[in-house]
Amino acid sequence: MHKIPVGVLGASGYAGRELCTILNGHPHFELAFATANTQRGEHAFLGGREVRFIAPDDAPLRSAELVFSALPHGASAAWVERAQEHGARAIDLSSDLRPGHTSLKVPYGLTEVSRDSLRGAEVIANPGCYPTAILLSLMPLLARELIRPGSAIVVDAASGVTGAGNSPKPELLFAEVTENYRAYSVGNEHRHLPEMRALVQQFNADADLLFTPHLLPVARGILATITVQLTEELPDPLRIWDEHFAGEPFVEITPHLPALRDVVHRNVVRITARKAAGQRVPTLILLSAIDNLVKGAAGQAVQNANVSFGFAEGAGLPR
Repeated sequence: MHKIPVGVLGASGYAGRELCTILNGHPHFELAFATANTQRGEHAFLGGREVRFIAPDDAPLRSAELVFSALPHGASAAWVERAQEHGARAIDLSSDLRPGHTSLKVPYGLTEVSRDSLRGAEVIANPGCYPTAILLSLMPLLARELIRPGSAIVVDAASGVTGAGNSPKPELLFAEVTENYRAYSVGNEHRHLPEMRALVQQFNADADLLFTPHLLPVARGILATITVQLTEELPDPLRIWDEHFAGEPFVEITPHLPALRDVVHRNVVRITARKAAGQRVPTLILLSAIDNLVKGAAGQAVQNANVSFGFAEGAGLPR
């Protein structure tokens, strides 16, 4: 059976390697090339196959019908444009084309929210890992206008170290991370905030976002805790999540508290909602967990590619 040739730019990073792993087991896509800069010429065993990284300038863009760009923020958009000029569809895993970062109207690949705009799309902006966990949790409240006007949506979320990339950094050394837990980007200035604010504004929600990320001493996974004030009391909070995400193959609504071990190596988001006691205003505590490299990056990118090409949405994805 003919497979669609696919290229991965920035394949030596964690998200790029995860993409190669998924693509090497995909029933409809075939990895045509994988680029790396400092690791050009090196080999990696990904998805049961040997992958050789080539230099970006040697990438045979004309041979690909689809290109994933897992290049760094600020460097990716130009390569997406170049891939399009060679006739390929492109999915950008950087922040370059996401809402809040560009004036271009690029489909935002939060699949469960934007599915209709992704069908046949020539270019897709893949969401960030934190926004995926947070925005999907908020969607039923945003869609029903249940968030109290003038309130703040308070988010504390913790990620494994692969979310910081694989560039050498002193603060990510084993001795600095292990047996430790700390906040970073404190002050509500994290680079994922613009795209989260953009989607909240899309639903005309009059609410602020207050986001504090934390670093976990684990390789992968995100656990987000979201506190949100409501316009009214919800007798059975989980019901609206069940209704909103009914039939979604990669959203799991649970009465139990999500944990990283429930989601790692899977293309799913696992969500629950609990009432907060002792509050004068009706308040919910939402918890969501994802694998930052799968549902938060490579898996969602392939999910979006499946939708773009009209394949079964779950084709080739780990559940």
